[in-house]
Amino acid sequence: MKAIMVVGTTSHAGKSFLTTALCRLLSRKGWRVAPFKGQNMALNAYVTSSGGEIGHAQAVQAWAAGVVPRVEMNPILLKPQGDQTSQVILKGRAVGHVGAADYYEQFFEPGWQAIQESLKRLGEEFDLVVCEGAGSPAEVNLKHRDLTNMRIAKHLNAPTILIADIDRGGVFAHIVGTLELLEPEERALVKGIVINKFRGQRSLLQSGIEWLEERTGIPVIGVIPWMDTAFPAEDSLSLMERTPKPSTNDVTIAVIRLPRISNFTDFDPLDSEPSVTVRYVGLKDSLGYPDAVILPGSKAAIADLIALERTGMGDAIRDYAAAGGTVLGVCGGFQIMGRMLADPEGVEGHEGRYKGLGLLPLKTVITGKKIARQRLATSKHPQVGLPDVG
Repeated sequence: MKAIMVVGTTSHAGKSFLTTALCRLLSRKGWRVAPFKGQNMALNAYVTSSGGEIGHAQAVQAWAAGVVPRVEMNPILLKPQGDQTSQVILKGRAVGHVGAADYYEQFFEPGWQAIQESLKRLGEEFDLVVCEGAGSPAEVNLKHRDLTNMRIAKHLNAPTILIADIDRGGVFAHIVGTLELLEPEERALVKGIVINKFRGQRSLLQSGIEWLEERTGIPVIGVIPWMDTAFPAEDSLSLMERTPKPSTNDVTIAVIRLPRISNFTDFDPLDSEPSVTVRYVGLKDSLGYPDAVILPGSKAAIADLIALERTGMGDAIRDYAAAGGTVLGVCGGFQIMGRMLADPEGVEGHEGRYKGLGLLPLKTVITGKKIARQRLATSKHPQVGLPDVG
């Protein structure tokens, strides 16, 4: 099968972004392309048409390629729950909750089998698979159990692109150091280097590029300028790195930053509106007087409810609602707004019954069997002057 691998010197180097761009560019050239990420750790998930869960980034990449997202594009999804445990999603279905050490003992072999089966199916149906790595391929303490980076590149004998974030500083050390830590057969697969998030005058970088190419023998095939875009992130750490948008006097929306916030990319469309200011509010911050408050999704709604009450943010939200404020709950946030949450089986780690915020006449019982479905909604609000999206 034909494949390209994208790995990065660090997390947030731009692997997802470059993979998405390659999917779109190759699709436009007439290739039938599929994205792939063997193992993803993220709370931003997407439900496929078959009811399976994959990382949201792989769904975006599929859309960029002009194909329907499917579970084979991300056969392993780990959803952190706190306390160093994660829910394991294998081929779209939840199969258990484990700690880091137990995960590799229990799921390494089944995971690698799922990865190989998924790649085989994609290879049979698509002209090319664009594979994305995770973190760094040079974590020497983890390489023996790495399911995502060079193990896949070697399995596919895939030409590999190494992308690095120059905005962090130390880009040449990151690139050279990563290559030095790869095994010879792994390094031989790296056919090109991409420098991402470059600010400033391109000509000032040229001498560094020439040095890098001479030092490594690998061409720098691209320099991507800094782009302040709302490309979907994979984890909530990216919220800390966002450049605050200048505040407007029109609409301010406060999104409560729950400790286990999930699918926060749902609010990127709001953040992209020029007349809307989206403010992520920590549990110890002042809520203030926004036009609306959103309680977002949560991987562990009861644990986040307890955190809301312990910090006083629960009382602040109740007071805001009592004064006429608008509160919207999404998924776990919707459950938190009810009168009661119960987890009789301890599925999310907090067995028992808990009193909710009491903003809705709602009771939620969490069970071991989760049903995920797609839903289609039609707005009756008149759509005026919407641009075509290609």
